[in-house]
Amino acid sequence: MYPDPGSITRVTSIGAGPIGGGWAAHFLARGYDVTAYLHDEAERDAFNSILQTAWGSLTDLGLAEGASLDLLRIVTDLEDALDGAEFVQESAPERLEIKQALYKRMGDILPPSVVVGSSTSGLTMTEIQATCATPERTVIGHPFNPPYLLPLVEIVGGDKTAPDAVDWAGRFYEIAGKAPLLMKKEIPGFVATRLQEALWREALHMVANGEATPEDIDIALMNGPAPRMVSQGQCMAFHVACGAGGMATNLDQFGPALKLPWTRLEAPELTRDLRDRMVDGCNAIAGDRHFEDMAAQRDREIVAVLRALRQSRSG
Repeated sequence: MYPDPGSITRVTSIGAGPIGGGWAAHFLARGYDVTAYLHDEAERDAFNSILQTAWGSLTDLGLAEGASLDLLRIVTDLEDALDGAEFVQESAPERLEIKQALYKRMGDILPPSVVVGSSTSGLTMTEIQATCATPERTVIGHPFNPPYLLPLVEIVGGDKTAPDAVDWAGRFYEIAGKAPLLMKKEIPGFVATRLQEALWREALHMVANGEATPEDIDIALMNGPAPRMVSQGQCMAFHVACGAGGMATNLDQFGPALKLPWTRLEAPELTRDLRDRMVDGCNAIAGDRHFEDMAAQRDREIVAVLRALRQSRSG
Protein backbone atom coordinates (compact mmCIF):
# COMPACT_ATOMS: atom_id res chain seq x y z
CA MET A 1 0.00 0.00 0.00
CA TYR A 2 2.80 2.39 0.88
CA PRO A 3 5.64 3.20 -1.53
CA ASP A 4 9.23 2.11 -1.02
CA PRO A 5 10.51 4.53 1.66
CA GLY A 6 13.78 4.75 -0.23
CA SER A 7 11.98 6.14 -3.26
CA ILE A 8 10.61 9.20 -1.48
CA THR A 9 11.91 12.49 -2.89
CA ARG A 10 9.16 15.03 -2.08
CA VAL A 11 8.32 15.96 1.50
CA THR A 12 5.83 18.47 2.85
CA SER A 13 6.62 20.12 6.18
CA ILE A 14 3.75 21.82 8.00
CA GLY A 15 4.56 24.52 10.54
CA ALA A 16 6.59 27.72 10.72
CA GLY A 17 8.03 27.40 14.24
CA PRO A 18 11.38 25.99 15.40
CA ILE A 19 10.21 22.39 14.91
CA GLY A 20 8.58 22.90 11.52
CA GLY A 21 11.48 25.01 10.30
CA GLY A 22 13.97 22.56 11.75
CA TRP A 23 12.35 19.61 10.00
CA ALA A 24 12.32 21.50 6.70
CA ALA A 25 16.04 22.22 7.11
CA HIS A 26 16.78 18.58 7.91
CA PHE A 27 14.96 17.24 4.87
CA LEU A 28 16.58 19.84 2.61
CA ALA A 29 20.02 18.90 3.93
CA ARG A 30 19.27 15.28 3.06
CA GLY A 31 18.50 16.23 -0.54
CA TYR A 32 14.71 16.11 -0.50
CA ASP A 33 12.45 18.48 -2.39
CA VAL A 34 10.59 20.25 0.41
CA THR A 35 7.34 22.16 0.36
CA ALA A 36 6.83 24.16 3.55
CA TYR A 37 3.28 25.09 4.49
CA LEU A 38 2.92 28.25 6.57
CA HIS A 39 -0.45 29.18 8.01
CA ASP A 40 0.14 32.86 7.24
CA GLU A 41 2.50 34.78 4.96
CA ALA A 42 3.49 36.85 8.01
CA GLU A 43 5.35 33.76 9.32
CA ARG A 44 7.78 33.69 6.39
CA ASP A 45 10.53 35.88 7.91
CA ALA A 46 10.63 33.91 11.18
CA PHE A 47 10.63 30.64 9.23
CA ASN A 48 13.51 31.77 7.01
CA SER A 49 15.48 32.87 10.06
CA ILE A 50 15.17 29.39 11.58
CA LEU A 51 16.16 27.84 8.27
CA GLN A 52 19.26 30.03 7.85
CA THR A 53 20.42 29.31 11.40
CA ALA A 54 20.01 25.58 10.84
CA TRP A 55 21.68 25.62 7.44
CA GLY A 56 24.97 26.90 8.86
CA SER A 57 25.26 23.93 11.22
CA LEU A 58 24.07 21.47 8.60
CA THR A 59 26.66 22.75 6.14
CA ASP A 60 29.38 22.26 8.75
CA LEU A 61 28.22 18.68 9.32
CA GLY A 62 28.08 17.95 5.61
CA LEU A 63 25.18 18.06 3.18
CA ALA A 64 23.89 15.17 1.11
CA GLU A 65 24.71 15.16 -2.58
CA GLY A 66 22.39 17.57 -4.39
CA ALA A 67 21.14 19.19 -1.19
CA SER A 68 20.20 22.83 -1.70
CA LEU A 69 17.98 25.55 -0.29
CA ASP A 70 16.78 25.95 -3.87
CA LEU A 71 14.78 22.75 -3.37
CA LEU A 72 12.49 24.60 -0.94
CA ARG A 73 9.05 25.89 -1.88
CA ILE A 74 7.03 27.94 0.63
CA VAL A 75 3.23 28.11 0.31
CA THR A 76 0.28 29.24 2.41
CA ASP A 77 -2.39 27.11 0.74
CA LEU A 78 -2.77 23.65 2.26
CA GLU A 79 -4.02 21.92 -0.87
CA ASP A 80 -1.09 23.38 -2.81
CA ALA A 81 1.30 22.23 -0.09
CA LEU A 82 -0.02 18.66 -0.21
CA ASP A 83 -0.10 18.40 -3.99
CA GLY A 84 2.44 15.75 -4.97
CA ALA A 85 3.61 15.15 -1.39
CA GLU A 86 5.06 11.68 -0.76
CA PHE A 87 5.42 12.17 3.00
CA VAL A 88 4.08 14.81 5.37
CA GLN A 89 5.74 15.99 8.59
CA GLU A 90 3.17 17.93 10.62
CA SER A 91 4.42 20.44 13.21
CA ALA A 92 1.30 22.55 13.77
CA PRO A 93 0.66 24.29 17.13
CA GLU A 94 0.12 21.99 20.12
CA ARG A 95 -3.63 22.48 20.30
CA LEU A 96 -5.84 19.46 19.83
CA GLU A 97 -8.60 21.29 17.96
CA ILE A 98 -6.08 22.68 15.45
CA LYS A 99 -4.48 19.31 14.80
CA GLN A 100 -7.79 17.48 14.55
CA ALA A 101 -9.10 19.97 12.01
CA LEU A 102 -5.85 19.75 10.05
CA TYR A 103 -5.91 15.95 9.97
CA LYS A 104 -9.53 15.99 8.90
CA ARG A 105 -8.58 18.14 5.90
CA MET A 106 -5.47 16.12 5.09
CA GLY A 107 -7.48 12.91 5.27
CA ASP A 108 -9.73 14.26 2.54
CA ILE A 109 -6.92 15.62 0.34
CA LEU A 110 -4.00 13.19 0.49
CA PRO A 111 -3.95 9.80 -1.24
CA PRO A 112 -4.17 7.02 1.39
CA SER A 113 -0.66 5.84 0.46
CA VAL A 114 0.94 9.01 1.94
CA VAL A 115 2.02 8.57 5.55
CA VAL A 116 1.65 11.58 7.86
CA GLY A 117 3.96 12.00 10.88
CA SER A 118 3.16 14.38 13.73
CA SER A 119 5.83 16.20 15.72
CA THR A 120 3.52 16.56 18.72
CA SER A 121 5.17 16.26 22.10
CA GLY A 122 2.11 16.35 24.33
CA LEU A 123 -0.82 14.84 22.41
CA THR A 124 -1.50 11.26 21.37
CA MET A 125 -2.20 10.12 17.84
CA THR A 126 -5.40 8.49 19.06
CA GLU A 127 -6.64 11.98 19.95
CA ILE A 128 -5.29 13.67 16.82
CA GLN A 129 -6.66 11.14 14.32
CA ALA A 130 -10.18 11.11 15.82
CA THR A 131 -11.83 12.99 12.92
CA CYS A 132 -9.48 11.91 10.11
CA ALA A 133 -11.09 9.84 7.34
CA THR A 134 -7.86 7.86 6.84
CA PRO A 135 -6.38 7.45 10.34
CA GLU A 136 -4.60 4.21 9.46
CA ARG A 137 -1.66 6.10 7.86
CA THR A 138 -1.17 8.68 10.65
CA VAL A 139 1.68 8.23 13.14
CA ILE A 140 3.60 10.17 15.75
CA GLY A 141 7.07 11.17 14.52
CA HIS A 142 8.28 13.10 17.57
CA PRO A 143 11.73 14.71 17.18
CA PHE A 144 14.06 16.16 19.78
CA ASN A 145 14.80 19.85 19.43
CA PRO A 146 16.58 20.95 17.28
CA PRO A 147 15.37 18.31 14.82
CA TYR A 148 18.06 19.19 12.27
CA LEU A 149 20.85 18.21 14.71
CA LEU A 150 19.49 15.63 17.15
CA PRO A 151 18.76 12.36 15.36
CA LEU A 152 16.10 10.89 17.65
CA VAL A 153 12.55 10.50 16.36
CA GLU A 154 10.02 8.57 18.47
CA ILE A 155 7.40 6.72 16.44
CA VAL A 156 4.08 5.31 17.63
CA GLY A 157 0.62 4.92 16.19
CA GLY A 158 -2.83 5.60 17.58
CA ASP A 159 -5.70 3.20 18.10
CA LYS A 160 -6.63 3.36 14.40
CA THR A 161 -3.11 3.42 12.95
CA ALA A 162 -2.11 0.45 10.81
CA PRO A 163 1.02 -1.36 12.09
CA ASP A 164 2.39 -1.24 8.52
CA ALA A 165 2.35 2.57 8.66
CA VAL A 166 4.42 2.58 11.86
CA ASP A 167 6.96 0.19 10.35
CA TRP A 168 7.07 2.21 7.13
CA ALA A 169 7.69 5.43 9.07
CA GLY A 170 10.54 3.81 10.95
CA ARG A 171 12.23 2.79 7.70
CA PHE A 172 11.64 6.17 6.10
CA TYR A 173 13.05 8.18 9.00
CA GLU A 174 16.13 5.94 9.10
CA ILE A 175 16.73 6.48 5.38
CA ALA A 176 16.20 10.20 5.98
CA GLY A 177 19.09 10.24 8.44
CA LYS A 178 17.25 9.97 11.74
CA ALA A 179 17.58 7.50 14.63
CA PRO A 180 14.06 6.04 14.84
CA LEU A 181 12.69 4.60 18.07
CA LEU A 182 9.56 2.51 17.48
CA MET A 183 7.64 2.58 20.72
CA LYS A 184 5.83 -0.42 22.14
CA LYS A 185 2.88 1.55 23.55
CA GLU A 186 1.24 4.95 23.15
CA ILE A 187 2.08 6.87 26.34
CA PRO A 188 2.02 10.63 27.06
CA GLY A 189 5.45 12.20 26.63
CA PHE A 190 6.83 9.17 24.76
CA VAL A 191 10.23 7.94 26.01
CA ALA A 192 12.84 10.71 25.89
CA THR A 193 10.54 13.49 27.09
CA ARG A 194 9.40 11.44 30.07
CA LEU A 195 13.02 10.86 31.07
CA GLN A 196 13.84 14.52 30.56
CA GLU A 197 10.79 15.54 32.58
CA ALA A 198 11.85 13.36 35.50
CA LEU A 199 15.24 15.08 35.53
CA TRP A 200 13.61 18.49 35.24
CA ARG A 201 11.23 17.88 38.15
CA GLU A 202 14.06 16.79 40.43
CA ALA A 203 16.01 19.92 39.44
CA LEU A 204 13.02 22.10 40.30
CA HIS A 205 12.70 20.40 43.70
CA MET A 206 16.35 21.14 44.51
CA VAL A 207 16.06 24.78 43.48
CA ALA A 208 12.79 25.23 45.39
CA ASN A 209 14.34 23.77 48.55
CA GLY A 210 17.51 25.85 48.32
CA GLU A 211 19.64 22.73 47.81
CA ALA A 212 21.14 23.82 44.50
CA THR A 213 21.03 26.71 42.07
CA PRO A 214 20.26 26.34 38.36
CA GLU A 215 23.97 26.88 37.75
CA ASP A 216 24.86 24.07 40.19
CA ILE A 217 22.49 21.71 38.41
CA ASP A 218 23.84 22.50 34.96
CA ILE A 219 27.46 22.21 36.15
CA ALA A 220 26.68 18.80 37.65
CA LEU A 221 25.04 17.54 34.46
CA MET A 222 27.48 19.02 31.94
CA ASN A 223 30.52 17.72 33.80
CA GLY A 224 29.02 14.45 35.02
CA PRO A 225 26.53 12.23 33.22
CA ALA A 226 25.96 14.31 30.08
CA PRO A 227 29.24 13.55 28.21
CA ARG A 228 28.96 9.89 29.14
CA MET A 229 25.39 9.70 27.86
CA VAL A 230 26.59 10.61 24.39
CA SER A 231 28.34 7.25 24.38
CA GLN A 232 26.08 5.20 26.65
CA GLY A 233 22.52 5.68 27.81
CA GLN A 234 21.49 5.29 31.44
CA CYS A 235 21.00 1.52 31.30
CA MET A 236 24.30 0.65 29.64
CA ALA A 237 26.22 3.15 31.76
CA PHE A 238 25.18 1.25 34.89
CA HIS A 239 25.69 -2.11 33.15
CA VAL A 240 29.30 -1.33 32.21
CA ALA A 241 30.07 0.47 35.50
CA CYS A 242 29.73 -2.78 37.46
CA GLY A 243 32.31 -4.68 35.46
CA ALA A 244 31.85 -8.25 34.32
CA GLY A 245 28.77 -8.68 36.51
CA GLY A 246 26.91 -6.02 34.53
CA MET A 247 23.36 -4.99 35.34
CA ALA A 248 22.79 -8.07 37.49
CA THR A 249 25.54 -6.92 39.89
CA ASN A 250 24.21 -3.37 39.80
CA LEU A 251 20.66 -4.28 40.77
CA ASP A 252 21.58 -7.00 43.25
CA GLN A 253 24.12 -4.78 45.00
CA PHE A 254 22.54 -1.35 44.74
CA GLY A 255 18.86 -2.27 44.48
CA PRO A 256 18.19 -1.35 48.13
CA ALA A 257 19.43 2.18 47.35
CA LEU A 258 16.22 2.71 45.38
CA LYS A 259 14.55 3.19 48.75
CA LEU A 260 17.01 5.89 49.81
CA PRO A 261 15.86 9.53 49.48
CA TRP A 262 17.99 10.29 46.42
CA THR A 263 15.02 11.48 44.41
CA ARG A 264 11.53 12.75 45.11
CA LEU A 265 10.20 10.46 42.43
CA GLU A 266 8.77 7.26 43.86
CA ALA A 267 10.86 4.28 42.78
CA PRO A 268 9.12 1.23 41.31
CA GLU A 269 9.21 -1.98 43.29
CA LEU A 270 12.31 -3.90 42.23
CA THR A 271 10.56 -7.18 41.58
CA ARG A 272 12.38 -10.22 40.26
CA ASP A 273 10.60 -9.74 36.94
CA LEU A 274 11.77 -6.11 36.63
CA ARG A 275 15.27 -7.07 37.69
CA ASP A 276 15.46 -9.86 35.07
CA ARG A 277 14.02 -7.68 32.31
CA MET A 278 16.68 -5.03 32.97
CA VAL A 279 19.48 -7.61 33.10
CA ASP A 280 18.31 -9.43 29.96
CA GLY A 281 17.83 -6.14 28.09
CA CYS A 282 21.32 -4.89 28.88
CA ASN A 283 22.86 -8.26 28.01
CA ALA A 284 21.07 -8.13 24.67
CA ILE A 285 22.50 -4.67 23.96
CA ALA A 286 26.00 -5.74 24.97
CA GLY A 287 25.89 -8.90 22.88
CA ASP A 288 29.26 -10.66 22.98
CA ARG A 289 31.22 -7.49 23.78
CA HIS A 290 33.31 -7.66 26.95
CA PHE A 291 32.70 -4.92 29.52
CA GLU A 292 36.32 -3.76 29.18
CA ASP A 293 35.82 -3.18 25.45
CA MET A 294 32.60 -1.29 26.08
CA ALA A 295 34.25 0.81 28.75
CA ALA A 296 37.13 1.63 26.41
CA GLN A 297 34.73 2.64 23.64
CA ARG A 298 32.77 4.77 26.09
CA ASP A 299 35.94 6.53 27.19
CA ARG A 300 37.09 7.20 23.62
CA GLU A 301 33.74 8.71 22.70
CA ILE A 302 33.59 10.86 25.84
CA VAL A 303 37.10 12.13 25.07
CA ALA A 304 35.97 13.01 21.54
CA VAL A 305 32.97 14.93 22.90
CA LEU A 306 35.09 16.80 25.45
CA ARG A 307 37.70 17.69 22.83
CA ALA A 308 34.99 18.97 20.50
CA LEU A 309 33.48 21.09 23.26
CA ARG A 310 36.87 22.52 24.26
CA GLN A 311 37.71 23.33 20.66
CA SER A 312 34.34 25.03 20.17
CA ARG A 313 34.65 27.08 23.37
CA SER A 314 38.27 28.08 22.76
CA GLY A 315 37.48 29.14 19.19
